[in-house]
Amino acid sequence: MEKVRARLIIEGTVQGVFFRQHTQEMAEGLGLTGWVMNRPDGSVEAVFEGDLEGVSKAVEWCRRGPPQARVASLRQSREVHTGEFRDFSIRY
Repeated sequence: MEKVRARLIIEGTVQGVFFRQHTQEMAEGLGLTGWVMNRPDGSVEAVFEGDLEGVSKAVEWCRRGPPQARVASLRQSREVHTGEFRDFSIRY
């Protein structure tokens, strides 16, 4: 199965709405590794690694986010899968 890596920058009302916690739960449920963190500019950044189907589902979920979030834009870039993560974590 093909392994992929995606980096996302999510903008909108995405901080203070439990976006990181919901992202972690969703990613773990899909068997993905990587991380999510708040950025100083008010956006959220996430890196997902795993199989193509799981990462694609994670990207689609991030287009909506949790119920309290209002995603205004999502930028996605594909990167080389490294396998460097053992789990999915929240970075501070």
